[in-house]
Amino acid sequence: MSSPKSLQPPPSFQALVQAFFAEHLTQHRALSPCTVASYRDTFMLLLDFAQMKLAKSPAGITLADITPEFLLGFLDHLEHERHNAVRSRNARLAALRTFLKFAAHRDVASLHVIERALGVPMKRFERPMLGFLSRDEMLAVIGIPGISWTSQRDHLLLGMLYNTGARVSEIIAVRISDVVLNGAACVHLHGKGRKQRTVPLWRSTVSEVRAWLKVNPQLEARSPLLPNREGEAMTRDNVSKRLALAVIAAAQAFPDLCKRHVSPHTIRHTTAMHLLQSGVDISVIALWLGHESPTTTHHYVEADLAMKDRALARMQEPDAKIRRYKAPDSLLAFLKAL
Repeated sequence: MSSPKSLQPPPSFQALVQAFFAEHLTQHRALSPCTVASYRDTFMLLLDFAQMKLAKSPAGITLADITPEFLLGFLDHLEHERHNAVRSRNARLAALRTFLKFAAHRDVASLHVIERALGVPMKRFERPMLGFLSRDEMLAVIGIPGISWTSQRDHLLLGMLYNTGARVSEIIAVRISDVVLNGAACVHLHGKGRKQRTVPLWRSTVSEVRAWLKVNPQLEARSPLLPNREGEAMTRDNVSKRLALAVIAAAQAFPDLCKRHVSPHTIRHTTAMHLLQSGVDISVIALWLGHESPTTTHHYVEADLAMKDRALARMQEPDAKIRRYKAPDSLLAFLKAL
């Protein structure tokens, strides 16, 4: 006789998605709000695509609709119509794979459907060369602070990005209480996945922070270090626009900057490359940047042509005459006596 549990209908797609977010991601895995938001965006895009292609409302979708063909169509839509990079495409697919593995434990009857969907592969792509600025170019971008409030803030913003190698999300999240100016000066950064790290500050950066706080006495411990005019934290778009203006100004001394794409992440790459070129160990750079895997940091070694040139200089060229080893007489006498 069948047990009452076996007679229960399988959970709906809607119930699975709700349990995935309410239980699995937030409770069982305790993912950060930013990561959960990324998963949420993936499902919003998927549901919009399903309405367009399947003519089904979100409540009407079933696991049987998530076929390999449907997933590939969704991923192609992201690439070709939404102009997402391959990395973004793969990140969306990774989120959906996590959901499908979760669903497999809740709806055993749909295992064959889920296994087929899990067979959709990640897309291979060529890793682009890392772009970074020379020291002179970086200093030109940081520039000299003007007399206006915005100019002084932007100067500190760009200097902090270069000093710390922080991500944009990390630098705009810095509060006054995160900055330590006495003793071993440093800043506490709140990184991806709730990870936190502490980065030391140059004396020049400490001086600029002190000057900034002096002209902004209204800033409190919980206030953003780099606010906008309304006193709120700057946005990513705001940082990108301020950097673009700084690059235009720096291009007067370095015209090639106009031909290059310089983003806030370019400054992060620049910090890493300058640390590497200064002889800082790669494991220390990984800690500095908050890399989860040292493999990520090794890309900077690959991008440093000067380091490769120095390594090549230590090798003997093919047409160079290799000197024959000539043992000292005392050594020959010893060996002959054996």
